Order: sequence, then structure tokens, then C-alpha cells
Amino acid sequence: MFILSSSSSSLPSPLSLSSSRVSLSPPSSSFLNLLPLSPHFQPPNLACSCSVASRSTAELLHDFKHSAHTAASADETRNHLPHSRAFLDVRSEQELLSYIRREAEAGKLPANVAAGMEELYQNYKNAVLKSGNPKADEIVLSNMTVALDRILLDVEEPFVFSPHHKAVREPFDYYTFGQNYVRPLIDFENSFVGNPFLFKDIEEKLHQGHNVVLISNHQTEADPAIISLLLEKTSPYIAENMIYVAGDRVIVDPLCKPFSIGRNLICVYSKKHMFDIPELAETKRKANTRSLKEMALLLRGGSQLIWIAPSGGRDRLDPSSGEWSPAPFDASSMDNMRRLIQHSGVPGHLCPLALLCYDIMPPPSKVEIEIGEKRVISFNGVGLSLAPAISFEAIAATHRNPDEAREAYSEALFDSVAMQYNVLKAAIYGRQALRASTADVSLSQPWM
Repeated sequence: MFILSSSSSSLPSPLSLSSSRVSLSPPSSSFLNLLPLSPHFQPPNLACSCSVASRSTAELLHDFKHSAHTAASADETRNHLPHSRAFLDVRSEQELLSYIRREAEAGKLPANVAAGMEELYQNYKNAVLKSGNPKADEIVLSNMTVALDRILLDVEEPFVFSPHHKAVREPFDYYTFGQNYVRPLIDFENSFVGNPFLFKDIEEKLHQGHNVVLISNHQTEADPAIISLLLEKTSPYIAENMIYVAGDRVIVDPLCKPFSIGRNLICVYSKKHMFDIPELAETKRKANTRSLKEMALLLRGGSQLIWIAPSGGRDRLDPSSGEWSPAPFDASSMDNMRRLIQHSGVPGHLCPLALLCYDIMPPPSKVEIEIGEKRVISFNGVGLSLAPAISFEAIAATHRNPDEAREAYSEALFDSVAMQYNVLKAAIYGRQALRASTADVSLSQPWM
């Protein structure tokens, strides 16, 4: 789950793209600000085989349990290092919890990670049981043994993310693992997609070599999986290939990393955490510059679909109203992204996307400095809605002041997201279901 935002400074200038390299002036210390978490679009071959995405966790378990290899990383030798697979042999909750404790006592698991594993298991179990699925116990044990195995593997041999990370699909399919893990948490009977036909339009534009940036609010660490699950029936290519701009939290936290490995990401350090350790601030700035160059190169090649939340973080509960709503967008962040698209040399479109899923895994009430937040998990309906691209030129034509034009453009995108969000809210929490549709948002349930 992921986000791009910035300070009030504009996009570093000059930005020049040549056939051999991208040259960028160093961005300000706060140019990039991202949170959780995407895929690199291949040149337009839109034929998509979805057989892998439909495989169960049990099938994945069978594949890699009998494989001599573990997940790929930046260091290929990781595939040849020994890895304890006792989690894959557990047959009960008692065995699973006992193994966590034994690994912690043996010093193989840090105490805080072991505690997080137990908490994750209990919260996940409770959420899936509330779904009423008659196979809930089996699903919980199957999904959690694989999740804990992947977490333990990363503790033993930490995965290192590159600035542009491509989803790891073999020898272990981390994408399908993440889909299978989150799927039981979604109440599909009370979930909706707004304007699904617009996703088809996006796919056509990608086929034509255009870039598309989805300007979205951001609610949970599970946002990428939720988006993919809502689109996997009607737009599987988009579901599997979307690129998420990801902050450092989800590529560092041991409980998040296995899920992030299954997504294609542009990895950056969040502005909110840039100075958590002051002596590392300069290193983080340099890393963000590399990531910016990677993004510029991707956009220059065309056919890229990037998901960004320009609010600078996850939406938070408003204590005064007790309501969840999209966090305001940062206008300078919006302008930075627009200018990246403009300088790519290929047609580009910025489309407002609304996401409602906070109950699945709500964030802490405040931004935390320490890694390892408490994971509260629930079974609930979710929603996703897309609106047509908004033209900056059309808005700028009505404003003489460039700063006012930038603010107005950001407001227009945010207003569209907020409008769509309210329709989803009425459908899910207002129990209006498909009747909540409006002239601008046509709701559907393509999986029903």
C-alpha cells in the first residue's frame, strides 16, 4: 500500500530525458513521500493467463514445500541457503504457536517478531471465523503457515528491495500468496466496483503506449491486494501489473515484507520518517533520487500504470466526527507527478480512484516511528471506484495564476475521489448496495 507526496517545492528542474539516461536535479529532502504498496507493465501484450492467480494456498504450499529453492532476492545465493520449513508441517494451532515460541527461545526469531506473529495469527483467525465460511479453520491454518514460513525466511535471509522492484512470481508466487491471504477477509456480497468499464478504457490506453496514473486515497496495508481482488474477474491484467509507489515501512517490517515482495513497487523513503534517524537522512534522500530516476525511465518507455496516494499517508479516523474519509491531497505532490508525466514524452492520464477498505486493517490512530504496528484485522465489505481522467490544461485555462491552477487541479482530483468514496460508503455502510449508484458512479459486483 503506497503513496507519493512532497513538500511545497515543485518538481526538480530541469528534468531532461535522453535516449541514454535520465538527468535530474537533486530533489528537495521532501520531494518523495510514499506509503505502502507495484508491477511493471510489459510492452502491450494484453493476453493474460489467470490460471496462476486462481491457485489455492494449498497448491502453492505443495509446490514450494517440495522445491529445493526459496524466494528470489537481490542476492541470488539466497536461493541456496538452508531454511527451516517446520511451519509447513504443522497440523494444528497448538503446533503452530508452539513452533513460534521454540524459534524465539532458540534465538532464531526476535522476541518482537515472534509476538507479532502470534498476534497476527490470532487476529487473522478471528476475522476469518467471523466470515461464516465453513472451512474457516482450514483456511486460517493453511494461509498462516505459509505466511509465517515466508516471514521466518525473511528473518533468516532478509530480502533487499531495489528502487524498482518487480513482483516475485517464482519459484514461489508471492503475488498469489498475498491474494489468497487477503481474499477470506473480504465480504464480497457487500463489496462493489464503481465504473468497471473505465478500467477497460485504461487497458486500451496502455495497449496504445500511454501512461496512466491512478490518483488515490490510501487506507490500509492491504490496499494492493484488495484492489487486485476486486479487479481479478474483469481486469486481471491491470490487477496483476499495477505499479505501487511504496514507502520504506512496508519493505522493512518483517510482517509486511512477504506481501510487498509480491507487488511491483517503486520504493522510496517516506517524508514522515525521513528524520527518524537523523544520520540516515542523507542516505534516504539519495535513495529517493534513484527511485525518482527509475520512475522517470519507466514513464518514458510508456504503457505504465502507477498507483499513487498524494495525501502522504493512510487515511485516519477523524476523532471529532468518528468518520473515515480521504485525507487531503498535497498540491505540490500532485504537480510533481503531473510534470513527470508531461516530461515522459508519451501521452499520459491522471485518473481519480477511490478506495474504501479501512475496516479490513485500519492503521494506528497516529503515525508511529517504530516498526511493528499492531495489526487489527476484520472481515468486511470493500469498495473501489474509478473516474475519467481530469485534464490539467482545462483547469489551468480558467486560472491566470499558475499556483492557483495547481491548487485547483489538486482539488478537482480530490473532490472526485471524495465523491466516489461517499457513493461507496453509502453502498457498503449505508446498506444501499447497488441502489447507491449515481449518474457519475455506476456500481457493480462482477464476481456475483
